[in-house]
Amino acid sequence: MPESSEADVITCGAIKLELSKRTLHRRDERFHLTPKECRLLEVLLRHKGQVLTRQFLMREVWQTDYVADTRTLEVHVHWLRQKIEDNRSSPNYIHTVRGVGYVFRPASPELDAVP
Repeated sequence: MPESSEADVITCGAIKLELSKRTLHRRDERFHLTPKECRLLEVLLRHKGQVLTRQFLMREVWQTDYVADTRTLEVHVHWLRQKIEDNRSSPNYIHTVRGVGYVFRPASPELDAVP
């Protein structure tokens, strides 16, 4: 199997996402992601530090403008948090912006540093 190219890998501190393999590496753990989990994490990582609305995320990940029910988005965020957060009730990476959406922002500079 060929090695991943730099364009295929997105890294933020201890988080590394290999797009072609849909693989998330977190410290010494490795997780296989569903296509939607991978796409959601990719969008969050590519817009690190930016508050992304639910509408933007639904359009980018699910190709829909329908936002009357964003439960699917919330469930996928929950699944990603299970994989990357040490404590899901106090997230270090994926933060909820009440009434707006989500932002991927390491809570401390140490989390953003490459291990």
